[in-house]
Parts: sequence; C-alpha cells; structure tokens
Amino acid sequence: MASASLQFFAFILALFGGFGAIAATLLPNWKVNADVGSNIITAITQMQGLWMDCTWYSTGMFSCTLKYSILSLPVYIQAARTTMVLSCILSAFGICITTVGMKCTKLGGDTDSKNHACFAGGLCFILAGIFGLVPTCWYTREIISNFLDQTIPESSKHEPGGAVYTGFISAGFLLIAGVIFCSSCFKRQQGAWIYPPKQHHFPSTEQESNTGYNLKDYV
Repeated sequence: MASASLQFFAFILALFGGFGAIAATLLPNWKVNADVGSNIITAITQMQGLWMDCTWYSTGMFSCTLKYSILSLPVYIQAARTTMVLSCILSAFGICITTVGMKCTKLGGDTDSKNHACFAGGLCFILAGIFGLVPTCWYTREIISNFLDQTIPESSKHEPGGAVYTGFISAGFLLIAGVIFCSSCFKRQQGAWIYPPKQHHFPSTEQESNTGYNLKDYV
C-alpha cells in the first residue's frame, strides 16, 4: 500500500511537471527588460520568449510579435525550442505509460508487466526532466553573461523571467517522479533476488519406504 501511495504521489508530481513544461515552453517571459522612462506613461516592459517577443505598456496595452525565422535566432534559443518540445512529448508519454503500470490501476496485466511499464514511464520522466533542465540552465547562463558584460548598454540587458523559473521547477518535479517510479520497480526485483522462494523437499525416507513397499509386492 505504501508503494502504491508513493507511486500516486510521483504521478501527481509528474502531472505538475508536465503542465509546467508546457507552460514554460509557451510563455513569452523567458527574459524580461524593464525600461522606465522619465514619465510613468512611457514605462514599458519587454519580454522575450522562445516563440514570440511581447511588449507591455503601463497604459495596459499589450502587443506580441512572433519569431517566424528559425535560422536567424541564436543557437541557445533554437536548442531551447527543441529540448523543451521533447520534454513536453516525453512527459506526456510517461504519464500515459505510468497510468497503465501503476499499482492503483487495473490496467497493464500482471505484476511484471506493470513493473516494466512503470520503469519505462520513469525513464521517460527522467529524460523529460533532463531535456527541460538543459535549456533553462543554458538560457540563464546567456542572460547572466550578457548582464555582466560591460560592453552591452543597460537598455539591452535582461533578467530571467517567470518562464525560466517555471522550467526549473517543472524539470525538478519530472526528475523526482522518474526516480520514484524506477526505484519502486527495483525494490520488488531486488527483494525477489535476495530472498528467493523456498523449495519444499520431500524426505528421502518416505521415498525409500515407498520403493521398499513396491519391491515387496513383486517378491
């Protein structure tokens, strides 16, 4: 029962991680630049994401521009697009597979099949977490290096936005869920290997007595 509840907890973490990865992929605030003018009316906030760049004015107006050209983008943005999409796909696969392999569900057949399904789903979650962690770390490194560069003007410097933090947290949830699912399968297999099932041996005296009885019948 404890293992089933632990798997259910890992499944909830995986759900949050999967939805968080999708949200981080679509959000436009991977890096934010606040440019405050002399008048509060001219204050604007510029946000840049993986797919679009948005500008929010203090008057309440909000406008976005899609990034149509892929080859004109920096390498870290292209890599972030690819890895985040892979993270979303793998997390969706992991959710579908672990739904079949969890102990609290009636799908997946026997115990061995459900353990294999849980292990495969756990691997999907671990890979999804790695694919989600790499672009967020790379993107944050680029933001920090540009921010500390003295040759770049202050108006062109940015700070990490909410999408980066969402990606970090989602990747952590997916990694934790994957480790829990994989370890829950290993515990059962390891216990079966350390404590093999007992084999019942019949005493030899009973066999000898039966043999002697049969021989007497033939004499």
